[in-house]
Amino acid sequence: MDFKCSDLIVWKGALSSYQIHLASLNKPNLLSLDDFYRTQLPSLLHSRQPTPHLTRSELFSLMQWKLSRGKFRPRLLDFISSLDEALVKSASEKAFLSLPDLAKAVSELTVLKGVGPATASAVLAAYAPDVAPFMSDEAMEAVLGNSKDYTLKQYLVFANRLQTKAKELSLEDETFAASDVERALWSSAVGAKLPNAPAHPNATWQQMID
Repeated sequence: MDFKCSDLIVWKGALSSYQIHLASLNKPNLLSLDDFYRTQLPSLLHSRQPTPHLTRSELFSLMQWKLSRGKFRPRLLDFISSLDEALVKSASEKAFLSLPDLAKAVSELTVLKGVGPATASAVLAAYAPDVAPFMSDEAMEAVLGNSKDYTLKQYLVFANRLQTKAKELSLEDETFAASDVERALWSSAVGAKLPNAPAHPNATWQQMID
């Protein structure tokens, strides 16, 4: 799917195919990890008032989700396991309080060993999906034509473009968050690799199923 596409039906089709394409990867526990990340974790974070924060075990599960949905780098899990619980709590509190300043929020999280801008973006997306999209390889490739530059500078450009696209796609009765745009792009990229994927660049797997 072309990032420049402005057809809401195409974007909704790609987004609605997310679960199908997630399952197509046949990764152990990925569906349950995705449910934790997208459904349970946001509720947990927002329930902790007045200072929302992340726990080390939650960060570990988030990292499992990230590595299962993308490239697996087992050493990162070892780094997360060795982090101090109090440091994870403090860093995540500072990051969430820094929003909507993405540069500051990411910087607060990357003090944690094993947490780079991409993982930091996943943490922030769980808390504020409208502001901080996850920095996935597939979405980076679609938006910037490059998925190898995991710098804060690159993330800020990426996030800004997804926020802009989300506003473009949002109507009075339809709300697209920046994280919805990321998931749609990821879904489209994964779906394009499946057997019998639609040949037209703006077609979606869901449209074929329908």
